[in-house]
Amino acid sequence: MEIMWLLFAFVGGLSMKQLGLPPLIGFLGAGFSLNYFGFENSDNLQALADLGITLMLFTIGLKLNVRDLLKPEVWVASAQHMLIWVLLVTGVIYGLTYLGLSYFAGMTLQQAALLAFALSFSSTVCVVKILEESGEMKTRHGKIAIGVLVMQDIFAVLFLVIAAGKTPTLWAFALFALWFARPILYRIINSAGHGELLPLTGFLFALGGYYVFDLVGVKGDLGALILGMLIAPHAKAAELNKSLLSFKDLFLVGFFLSIGLIALPDMEMVMIALLLCVLVPLKFLLFFATFVQFKLRARTAYLSGLVLSNFSEFGLIVAALAVSSGWLSAQWLVIVALAVSFSFVFTSLRYKTAHSQYLKLKESLRQYESNVRLKEDIYQQPDGASVLLIGMGRVGRGAFGALLPSLGDELCGVDADPQRVRKLQEDGLKVIVGDGEDADMWENVDTTDIQLILLALPSVDDIAHITQQLRVAQYQGKIAAIARYDDEVEKLMSTGTDYVFNMFTEAGAGLAEESLRMLSAEGKYQVNA
Repeated sequence: MEIMWLLFAFVGGLSMKQLGLPPLIGFLGAGFSLNYFGFENSDNLQALADLGITLMLFTIGLKLNVRDLLKPEVWVASAQHMLIWVLLVTGVIYGLTYLGLSYFAGMTLQQAALLAFALSFSSTVCVVKILEESGEMKTRHGKIAIGVLVMQDIFAVLFLVIAAGKTPTLWAFALFALWFARPILYRIINSAGHGELLPLTGFLFALGGYYVFDLVGVKGDLGALILGMLIAPHAKAAELNKSLLSFKDLFLVGFFLSIGLIALPDMEMVMIALLLCVLVPLKFLLFFATFVQFKLRARTAYLSGLVLSNFSEFGLIVAALAVSSGWLSAQWLVIVALAVSFSFVFTSLRYKTAHSQYLKLKESLRQYESNVRLKEDIYQQPDGASVLLIGMGRVGRGAFGALLPSLGDELCGVDADPQRVRKLQEDGLKVIVGDGEDADMWENVDTTDIQLILLALPSVDDIAHITQQLRVAQYQGKIAAIARYDDEVEKLMSTGTDYVFNMFTEAGAGLAEESLRMLSAEGKYQVNA
């Protein structure tokens, strides 16, 4: 049976990729296809799915700053959005009882409120996958979205405690001791080195956090998230996250397959699920309105709201609990599963062109912005710089170090991750916070004296978007970028990039040139200038 899971998942994912769509849509389709051909969910597949979610929450914690959760635009906005959504959607669902649809017949106000609450959550799996694939986890809107997801996880824990009667034991107070255990955790990470022991250490911490929290009556997934947050300040947190990336993505395939294997729906269930998905735009509008109310810029509110506009796998947990308690009929578990799946497709398709959408709508959206700017939303200027280097990851830092002796203060780095920027500034480097894909930034940053912009980013699509936005903003200087493959070089040149460095080819040529220089110094070979 396991080979059939792999086969269907591979065919579904590859098919969607060929169509330019996220593979997760194909994984969802593969689950329903398996269901159609008579396959059933199993303990093995569910274990893989649960492990994928646990690892995902642990890796989210590795990138999370607790201070981000304490901001009103995160925790107050999350609570306000959920409250308004539940009130509005309860009324909508209860109103559907008068349409004569069989599954809504006889539904009480309490049942409608329970269903509205189940649909109020956004999918952690879907949102994180989209943000990771687009390289936007550390951006302003990415961090806002992740913060909202964490707050929703906290609300989920409170719900489970109240509804399921699962009260944490007195030993739960001992969990606060984990804060004081950080030096021990750090020492273990340091001892693990950089090889195969590092991802094994990540598995140990993620699953250990899960089982420790579950043991004292607290949601285990929250334990994995919190343990990741405790490790986040460590210097090897980013390396640990990368070592777990492939494992997490592979196990999450099991999650998407398991959704489709819940049950085989009839046509009326499909129609009701699609009807519920009509509420997804309402979720977006509520997020956008809430975020701008808390003084976020229109672009941040738009992108955060768009990526959060889906239903969550937690809705399945709520529905399952309601069915087991006799509050809802068993068919609603299938309907919610379908609605969750369809909402994943909606978000994946809409967010694929999110930046282009904002460019078209920005003048209309900006009228809803507050005149007061939050500290994080004030643009920094590259004073005195003639060269900007966008992206201060490993490649960007290497390029920065190579250019610094020649350019000095005329070189300025730009990165979307405030924590990374802060560390680089502490090292004495001239670096500012900025998201290269932010069209508003290029309208507000003075590029008159900038002669060259270097784009050292891992995503070719991101580089192409930035190049287009620079041209729209009337930037007159040169643009250079990096790529890994020849087809990527061609794509970037076609979007208006002046020069593209092939990372592998240029690295090989650079190594050869430096090697010959070493030999030349010994008088063995002559290197042409």
